[in-house]
Amino acid sequence: MTNAHEIDPDFSLDTELEDTDDWADDEVESGYSGDDPEEDPTVGAMQLAERHQLRRVAGLRTELEDITEVEYRQLRLERVVLVGVWTEGTVEDAENSMAELALLAETAGSEVLEAIYQRRQTPDPATYVGRGKVEGIAEIVQATGADTVICDGELAPSQLRNLEDKLKVKVVDRTALILDIFAQHARSGEAQAQTELAQLNYMKQRLRGWGGNLSRQAGGRVAGGAGIGSRGPGETKIENDRRRINTKIAKLRRDLREMKGTRDTKRQERRRNHIPSVSIAGYTNAGKSSLLNRLTDAGVLVEDALFATLDPTTRRTTTSDGRIYTMSDTVGFVRHLPHQLVEAFRSTLEEVADSDLILHVVDGSHPDPEGQITAVREVFAEIGATKVPELVIINKADLADPMVLARLRQREPHSVVVSAKTGEGIAEALALVEGELPRPGVEFKALLPYERGDLINRLHQQGEIDSLEHTGDGTIVVGRANADLAGELEAYAV
Repeated sequence: MTNAHEIDPDFSLDTELEDTDDWADDEVESGYSGDDPEEDPTVGAMQLAERHQLRRVAGLRTELEDITEVEYRQLRLERVVLVGVWTEGTVEDAENSMAELALLAETAGSEVLEAIYQRRQTPDPATYVGRGKVEGIAEIVQATGADTVICDGELAPSQLRNLEDKLKVKVVDRTALILDIFAQHARSGEAQAQTELAQLNYMKQRLRGWGGNLSRQAGGRVAGGAGIGSRGPGETKIENDRRRINTKIAKLRRDLREMKGTRDTKRQERRRNHIPSVSIAGYTNAGKSSLLNRLTDAGVLVEDALFATLDPTTRRTTTSDGRIYTMSDTVGFVRHLPHQLVEAFRSTLEEVADSDLILHVVDGSHPDPEGQITAVREVFAEIGATKVPELVIINKADLADPMVLARLRQREPHSVVVSAKTGEGIAEALALVEGELPRPGVEFKALLPYERGDLINRLHQQGEIDSLEHTGDGTIVVGRANADLAGELEAYAV
């Protein structure tokens, strides 16, 4: 009998170690491989790891479907049915809108079971879709076991109440769905306060009450012996809830005003130093954060999801000739962006309106990039950013159809095609950005003493130097500068 633990005479430790050389995992796309213990992960990589700490794995359920216990609880995704009303445009437009609604629903944490839409001139004022369609939706909900219905539009309070009464399940509109995603992804104090303010403004008009049975007062002995003088409905619960919401809204607005003051101070400091600002704006999931990482090594969170990042990120960078400017990533836009969000995030969106250049990022691989451009420019008009110079960045060139890219280039002559993932076109985009930055307006020619090296440094950072000649008396500099810096150079003018 041979010993089970006997060593193979052909065994070689060196050979076995060589076979394990290819076991190392490839470096993850976020930029942190984990192989080097001294390598620090970026902020975006840590946020992405935190977001993915708990993930649902479908298809591994082993529990029985026939449950006979008295009480049964199950952690699962919401099962939803999507409902839309198609009032204008083509069938393709309607299907793209429903596909986007499905992505929003999945981002919020739900499982889409069915999606239906109806062709109507206008949504039904009572039930959003027609009465016959409501009965059909009720049958679908019952057959699929759905627990939520999501409508592709903003429902009036009466429409919301009527649909819930008829369908016997929770009904959510597009606005509430987007607000829920914002609430999940908001991280900074300002983003959380802005999102809560938008949710409370939306909720205030949709509180439901059931009349006198929610009254805080009643007559006779029912009122705890209060008797005469206490009869009547008094303050109902819905009125009490509305009053508390108004109090909370007032507090959030005060807090946001203080945060806005901090943001305005930073903006004024940049203006005082004549530092140009560039804002990256565009449709959600168009690749704005990826582009910021590629251009400035910002290391912010990148995820293939709608509204993955809400907090604006500003990074200082320099041009090829040494001029300093800032580049800011902003919150993504979407079709029919809720008005409550635009109002709540107005202080953040003002960064776009006050910038010197807007990089309008477009997803070239999307089925309807032209629709995305139109939706983003509608938000630009709402926040007063239509007069800011705009450079269209057509992203995801590695995934897009070349015919679509050619069509977009023809529609938007002032554009550039890039891929933030592969780096294609990034150098050309940077050259265009540097060419679009505001140029100093005052020409000068000065003889600067060698002890005034600080002025030379500021000219490199804030101005443009055409020629620089070292002489025995000092440095002769010719170029352009802003008014403040040119005023300091007047003492050395030649």
